[in-house]
Amino acid sequence: MEKAIIGKKVGMTQIFDDAGKVIPVTVIEAGPCTVVQKKTAEKDGYNAVQLGYEDVAEKKLTKPELGHLKKAGGARKKTLKEFKLNNCDALNVGDEVKADVFAEGDRVDVTGISKGKGYQGVIKRWGAHRLKESHGTGPVHRHAGSMGSSTDPSRIFKGKIGAGQMGNEQVTVLNLDVVKVDPELGVIAVRGAIPGPKGGLVYLRNSVINVKEKGAAAAASVNPQKASARVNPQKASARNK
Repeated sequence: MEKAIIGKKVGMTQIFDDAGKVIPVTVIEAGPCTVVQKKTAEKDGYNAVQLGYEDVAEKKLTKPELGHLKKAGGARKKTLKEFKLNNCDALNVGDEVKADVFAEGDRVDVTGISKGKGYQGVIKRWGAHRLKESHGTGPVHRHAGSMGSSTDPSRIFKGKIGAGQMGNEQVTVLNLDVVKVDPELGVIAVRGAIPGPKGGLVYLRNSVINVKEKGAAAAASVNPQKASARVNPQKASARNK
């Protein structure tokens, strides 16, 4: 069953597992979200649900937005986000999605807007090297240097590293573990870091990566020819003893 929710990044902390190991986690205030719109293959060409998050005053919404939200029972939501889920039939307009839609052990993909770092040079933005500080370099040690362009092609190809805007772009971190879910507080703790500042909007959904757990079946399919000399008498090291 595919699941999705909208939330806010609270910050990072650490918790301890049963073995006493420290787990760095990011706390997310997830939901509650309202199903604002439901799209079907017959009408729209695909199946999806649109979730609304965070109540807002009516005066802060435009008339088209109010008309759109009126179909969902008059919910006043600040943020709308559409998710393509394979089980859209289980959700109806007006339903509420809370943090307990996820459980401990789930794997999620988290999408957010990374922190904006302004206009940066090639060293901080791309990890370029400094120029030499001996004769002839001048006060340009952190500049990009020569681009290597000549008569042909007489231009710089797109994608060449250079100074420019850094951060403030959509980033998705894949396959994070859900370490803890607190339905009463409406928070989800995921292992590791996620993009964005504290208070930034994030979108959680089931991970697109299918992780296959290693079980007893995988261990039983070991090639006996590759076994150690103690168990495989056909090995040269065993015959020479």
